[in-house]
Amino acid sequence: QVQLVESGGGLVQGGGSLRLSCAASGRTFSIYGMGWFRQAPGKERKFVARIIWSGGSTYYADSVKGRFTISRDNAKNTVYLQMNSLKPEDTAVYYCAAGRRSGRLYAQGNEYDYWGQGTQVTVSS
Repeated sequence: QVQLVESGGGLVQGGGSLRLSCAASGRTFSIYGMGWFRQAPGKERKFVARIIWSGGSTYYADSVKGRFTISRDNAKNTVYLQMNSLKPEDTAVYYCAAGRRSGRLYAQGNEYDYWGQGTQVTVSS
């Protein structure tokens, strides 16, 4: 099993920045890819970004490309999501996820095996 704990959410004004963290524990050696998703009130959960643990390959949703950056610290078993130029439409609960299997794009929720509890991000206009 892998446990994921997100932190770093909060309230920020439009145009501001936040950095989310996701600390993984347990069988972290089994992780192949990690990602961030978000879910706004009344809407479906959507993919934001992902990183492949070995090699660091990244992939982003079009809506955040150029504004958000996903990175990882292997020594700390932690993934980060640096969010810049935030907009009110970025308001959502942000979830961290981890997957064990190779050969996946890791852009869809059903490709992941473990999920965190989520952290709220609110962007005011």
